[in-house]
Amino acid sequence: MKDFDLKKPIEILERTPVVLKHILQDISVEWSHANEGSETWSAFDVIGHLIHGEKTDWIPRIEIILSESPDKNFIPFDRFAQSTENQNKTLSQLLDQFEKIRKINLEKLKSKNITQDDLNKKGIHPAFGEVSLRQLIATWAVHDLNHISQITRVMAFQYKKQVGPWIEYLRILK
Repeated sequence: MKDFDLKKPIEILERTPVVLKHILQDISVEWSHANEGSETWSAFDVIGHLIHGEKTDWIPRIEIILSESPDKNFIPFDRFAQSTENQNKTLSQLLDQFEKIRKINLEKLKSKNITQDDLNKKGIHPAFGEVSLRQLIATWAVHDLNHISQITRVMAFQYKKQVGPWIEYLRILK
C-alpha cells in the first residue's frame, strides 16, 4: 500500500478479535497454554498481552499525540503485565474481554475524526524517540498480525516432532 489510509489498519483491527476467537475459543488447555519453551508465550499469554495493550498503549498514546499538551512523552508499556494480571482468568474470559475493549477502542479511534495532518503529528516513544501517529496506528495493525502469527506458530510447534519428514515443507516449524 503506497499511501496510508486509516480505513486499512482498521480493517485488521476490527477482525483480530474474531480471528482469535475462531482459532482459540473452546480449545484445550494443552493448546492454549503451550509455548515454545522457557520465557516464551502461549496463546493465553498473547491474548493477555493484547488486552493490556488495549488498556494502556494504543489509545492512550493516540490521545497524547492528538492532545494540545506540549508533553508528548508516552508512558512506558509493560510488555509482560499479562503474567500477573490474568492468573485467575480463563481463555474464554480473555477472548471476550479483548473483543469488548477492542470494540470500545475502535469507536474511540473513529470518533477522533483523524485527518491527514493529524497522522503527521508526533509523540515521544521511550525507546524510539519521535514517532508519528501514522506509524503508531500502522504498528497497532501489524502488532495484531504479528501476534496472530505467533499464536499459530506456537500451536504448530506442539507437533514439531510428530510431523516427521514433512517438516521440510512446513516453514512455520523452522
